[in-house]
Amino acid sequence: MKISIITATYNSGRTVRDTIESVLRQTYTDFEYIIKDGGSKDDTLEIVKEYAPQFGDRLKIVSAPDKGIYDAMNTGLQMATGEVIGILNSDDFYTSDDALQTIAETFVQNDIDATYGDIHFVDDGDLTKCVRYYSSAVFRRWMMRFGMMPAHPSFYCKRSVYEQFGAFDTSYRIAADFENLLRLIFVHKIRIKYIPKDFVTMRMGGASTAGFASRKQIMREHLKAMKKNKVYSNVFFLSLRYFYKIYEVLRGGRFTPNRKVPQFEINYGAIRG
Repeated sequence: MKISIITATYNSGRTVRDTIESVLRQTYTDFEYIIKDGGSKDDTLEIVKEYAPQFGDRLKIVSAPDKGIYDAMNTGLQMATGEVIGILNSDDFYTSDDALQTIAETFVQNDIDATYGDIHFVDDGDLTKCVRYYSSAVFRRWMMRFGMMPAHPSFYCKRSVYEQFGAFDTSYRIAADFENLLRLIFVHKIRIKYIPKDFVTMRMGGASTAGFASRKQIMREHLKAMKKNKVYSNVFFLSLRYFYKIYEVLRGGRFTPNRKVPQFEINYGAIRG
């Protein structure tokens, strides 16, 4: 089973090595790696091309201006030929070398459309320090009404699902991932399965973790997504998840990044911020 991995880059020279090398270290090798660059002005493309010989024909590189990260992801989805597709952001990397192996085995062993697991956030200055552990263990479909979702960087979905129900809506600036999962999981009720494993390490400071201004934007876009998909919610419902997020952040430093998932997280999980 071929897995398509999509990485959108733009001036990602400082971090993209970690991303690429984590893909190369995967024990599962039946994959294609699609890198969609938005016309970087730094050394991103030079770094990407440096690794091309190690991938052979498994690497596809496209560099052209786009309308943002979700537009780039959509280009990757259109290029993908794998049965299953996942997104790996250019400032993130796989937590372990068997991430793809675990994902592939889960699809083979279960009659599902998509799978997801856990991720953790690290301080950009110390990639070994876990500052927040985000588990998807507690997730249930109905929680999307409250703005909760599985950890999107751990979400791997059959290409046929995207072809049937659509890709990312580029009218959203930072919450197109939520709208897409709301549409796939809540509205169309695709078959999903949680894997109790930490798949991706994320640096703090991305668009969805950048502070109060981004929180306001997320709230607006979540409300927009609910309205678009005819799912009832309101500001109060969407605000409830922040209570758990505070607790999650306070607990974050107690978790070891390379563990599959702490027992606490298996029992209680976490909520998207």
